Amino acid sequence: MTNLTMREVRGKYKRSFLGQTWSLLNPIASLAIYTVVFGFVLQATPPPGDPSGIDVFTLWLACALLPWTFFASTMTGGMNALIGNANLVQKVYFPRYTLVAASMLSSLVTFGFEFLVLLGIAVILGSQIWIWLPLMVVFIALLALFGLGLGLMLSIANVYFRDTAQFVGIAMQVWFYATPIVYPVTLIADKEALWRSNGRDFPLTWFYSLNPMERFVTVFRDLLYDNRLPYWGDMLYCLGAAAVAMGLGILVFSKYQARIAEEL
Repeated sequence: MTNLTMREVRGKYKRSFLGQTWSLLNPIASLAIYTVVFGFVLQATPPPGDPSGIDVFTLWLACALLPWTFFASTMTGGMNALIGNANLVQKVYFPRYTLVAASMLSSLVTFGFEFLVLLGIAVILGSQIWIWLPLMVVFIALLALFGLGLGLMLSIANVYFRDTAQFVGIAMQVWFYATPIVYPVTLIADKEALWRSNGRDFPLTWFYSLNPMERFVTVFRDLLYDNRLPYWGDMLYCLGAAAVAMGLGILVFSKYQARIAEEL
């Protein structure tokens, strides 16, 4: 597992001039673009951190964007792990799930560097994050398990149905904007209130909150940006989502892994 993980880490930016530096440059570029588009052009105005009092759009954005990027990398990396290592799978027998797990650990290493930089910037801007660090580690682990569980299911789907990656690519774009990463979640409650005033009684907020990533993003913002204990409902929802995803992932992978080499 360690060798596979290190191979993934080293191979990610192999032969590139800047190497692992890209693992920091990519999220910085994304933060800069979203800050310009949503912070300056569209004037998205999230409320200041409560009780931290921090009011920095880029930090508010980073507290959600980096966990999302880690989740997306874990899930899509896991989905492509079997096909990307088809030659290895066909030549040597070993537990196939280790390829998906190694992909997740590789994403975790990259996220670890990004997260340390984020913590440093948050502290400089006045965030009192130290007492929340143990809880952050717990939710990083839950997010990793949530992504790994989905990655296990999708890796099997991608072997048996090669259009899976294309559908997932589209779905991830929809999922990104269905999660309050670049806009405050209060916009959804405002939209529901507007609909209700116009005679349309639709539980938009309830449907929106079914999205597990909405809960994960809210928890990370509570800890990193607001510096407060997240709501118990959000924490339990994250725990349940990770458990269900892993349970289904193990079940699906165990059932269909026997024919992976032949299908590849």
